[in-house]
Formats: sequence, structure tokens, C-alpha cells
Amino acid sequence: MLEDNNLTWHEGKVMKSDREALKKHKGAVLWFTGLSGSGKSTISVELEKVLYGLGVHTYRLDGDNVRHGLNSDLGFADKDRIENIRRIGEVSRLFVDAGMVTLTAFISPFQHDRDMVRALFPAGEFVEIYVKASLEACEKRDPKGLYEKVRKGEISQFTGVDSPYEAPATPELVVDTEKQTVEEAVETIVSYLKANGYLG
Repeated sequence: MLEDNNLTWHEGKVMKSDREALKKHKGAVLWFTGLSGSGKSTISVELEKVLYGLGVHTYRLDGDNVRHGLNSDLGFADKDRIENIRRIGEVSRLFVDAGMVTLTAFISPFQHDRDMVRALFPAGEFVEIYVKASLEACEKRDPKGLYEKVRKGEISQFTGVDSPYEAPATPELVVDTEKQTVEEAVETIVSYLKANGYLG
């Protein structure tokens, strides 16, 4: 962490509340967490489309996508996974400050790391969404062929197999993709956002 007493935070004349008023909705981060293949990316893509149709200003950050650029220097050792989530937390905070509803789809396997990101936000701005699915269901889906590679010994330190996943203890929302369709999961999330005043 950079420490320099010569650094000063410069406040602008347009505040987050001004940006939210212009957009007519609150800024927040919707943090999707779950095993690979649970449906995080699929649901976040469909949710963003629905929110866009409702006039909500959104931006989606996806675990694979950011590793092509911002986090291309990181591997999958625990320290790199922690840094991956830290960076995304900080980027999400910038988007929320801009009044955006930010959708993040990351395995983010460790409770400590998710709590670290939550601590960056005032109460209510971090919405943890646990995309629940059993390892067996995720491995059966295997949309990227990753589980097959794990079983062949081509990938190690894979979450849920030989690296732990810590399910959220008290998430704001749980969507169970073994019981709910993508459309039903999206409807659950939109209903929550409306009921809790996020959408204006």
C-alpha cells in the first residue's frame, strides 16, 4: 500500500449524490460469487440487459475479461487471487462513485476478500449475491471445459476441487441455479433492487 504524506485527495464540485440524481437511481455494486459454472456471468449479462431496458446506468466487470487487461499480470496463487479481488473492489468503488450499478462476476472464493471489498462501501452499496450450485452441477455444465482439464491434471489449484470455496454466510441474496432459471434469477434480483430503493 502506497504511503505518502504529500498525496492529497482532491474533491470535485460534482458529488456522487449529484450523479445519482442525474441518473435517477442509486450507485451500487452487485457482487456475484459462486463456483465456476454456477452461472455468475450468464446471470450478470442478462441482468445488465434488463437493467439497461429500465434506464439504469450499468457496467459489468467479469472475472475472465479483466484478466485480459487490468489483471493480466496476476496468476491464480492465493496472493494473486487476493490482489485480483482488491483491484476489482477499487474499480467497483470508482464506478459506484460515478452513480453506476456495477455488476461483478468473480468466483471470489474467500470470505475475507469479499468482506475486504464490502468494507470499501457505505452500508447498502455492496450487494452480495451468492450464485448457488453444487460442484456436481457445475462440473456437469462445465461451459469452459475447465473441470475436464482439472480431472486430466492440466489445471491445478482450481476452486471447489483442490482449492477451497467459502460460501457466503450472510449474503443479501441467494439465487440457486439448480432450482431457478436464468430468467427467474434475474427477476429475483430486480425485485430485490426495486424493493430496496436502488432503482429510483
